[in-house]
Amino acid sequence: MAKLGKRTKAAREAFAGKENLTVEEAVALVKGNASAKFDETVEISLNLGVDPRHADQMVRGVVGLPNGTGKDVRVAVFARGPKAEEAQAAGADIVGAEDLMETVQGGTIEFDRCIATPDMMPIVGRLGKVLGPRNLMPNPKVGTVTMDVADAVKAAKGGEVQFKAEKAGVVHAGVGKASFDEAKLVENIRAFVGAVAKAKPSGAKGTYMMKVSLSSTMGPGVSVDVENAVTE
Repeated sequence: MAKLGKRTKAAREAFAGKENLTVEEAVALVKGNASAKFDETVEISLNLGVDPRHADQMVRGVVGLPNGTGKDVRVAVFARGPKAEEAQAAGADIVGAEDLMETVQGGTIEFDRCIATPDMMPIVGRLGKVLGPRNLMPNPKVGTVTMDVADAVKAAKGGEVQFKAEKAGVVHAGVGKASFDEAKLVENIRAFVGAVAKAKPSGAKGTYMMKVSLSSTMGPGVSVDVENAVTE
């Protein structure tokens, strides 16, 4: 068995025997043990009582974190003419049409969010097998297929987070950086959990939110009391 490093061992000891904490307690624990040489991301994971293979149990949505993510989000926009100019003026990193499609088809994906105007969807639709698995496919349900490209770009840059349940019914996302003040992380976490709670699908039966966990990029996870997490 591999020998644990001092940092990993110390973190595990700090987390030992601690579970179902309040959001505030969990944030303090995770933040206090994020000791990597870079600014770790604070990540949240929610286990939901849904089966996303059924359309009426799919969970997806978008939420604007009140204090941002702390991450520089690279945004690509599929648009032409005035809308392309609007996207560029709003701060989009990449703007294009057929040329951008060919770049993506060639395997170059240098963006974290993809936005498209409705008229560009026939082109973007050809990229479903490439963008879909990466959760980058523009979708009107989360505001990434829109004529308001400037607002969409600004929202993506300003801390908007998309979420989607994976096959096992798990939703996860980054909700800030370890360098954030504890109060700001708590506010972001409550906003995210609240958005997922509101996105409960019609086909969900029984317990919807089963488990909430918090961790940092390099640290162990800790469970959060579900009732506390969903309380405003």
